[in-house]
Amino acid sequence: MTRVIAIDGPSGAGKSTVARMVARRLDLPYLDTGAMYRAVGLRVERAGIPLPLPDPAAVARIASAASIDLSTSPEGTMVWLDGEDVSRQIREPRISLYASAVSAIPEVRRLLVARQREIARERGGVLEGRDIGTKVFPDTPFKFFLTAAEEVRARRRFEELCLRGAGETYGKVLEEMRRRDRDDSSRADSPLSLDATYVLVESDGLSAGEVVDRILRKVREFDPSGA
Repeated sequence: MTRVIAIDGPSGAGKSTVARMVARRLDLPYLDTGAMYRAVGLRVERAGIPLPLPDPAAVARIASAASIDLSTSPEGTMVWLDGEDVSRQIREPRISLYASAVSAIPEVRRLLVARQREIARERGGVLEGRDIGTKVFPDTPFKFFLTAAEEVRARRRFEELCLRGAGETYGKVLEEMRRRDRDDSSRADSPLSLDATYVLVESDGLSAGEVVDRILRKVREFDPSGA
């Protein structure tokens, strides 16, 4: 029986780092579902469509025509857009805003959710995003909501971008994170939300390893035979 672990939460909460570590510890694939929205966002940006998106139907057509594949392992996810490895390009700050915008379009979400379910049902995996436990795999018992104060999340993202040489200021990163939080929480279709079916993990002051240990303890409680 395949096992699906959902890790949801806002931008900059450390979901990707934690999900990769959990996947490695449990010998499961790591599926970065947000990367699929970023890939669509990159394709839309390359098409010259500005923000805010003026024509959702046109964006949905672009998403439908795009070939998006994930090469998954416990080590991470490589993202392929129309045969091109775009794993690095999709992490640019401007693509984060495009990803949030395209993810608010119901037709795009339905398309990508179907693909995410297909991949995870075949192999199981650790999935991170914003609606994995509410919309993509609502029946999985392994549902975690990872969060932290917005200043903490912005600082983490700023440091990550500095390591990549992106040249962004902390103030701009914080502003864009606040904007994305508003967009993700207020969208009509599958907004970022937390309910009683989740285990809430507040990561302020915790290392990634400490967050992973908390999640694995809960996984063992839910499924002592499999962790």
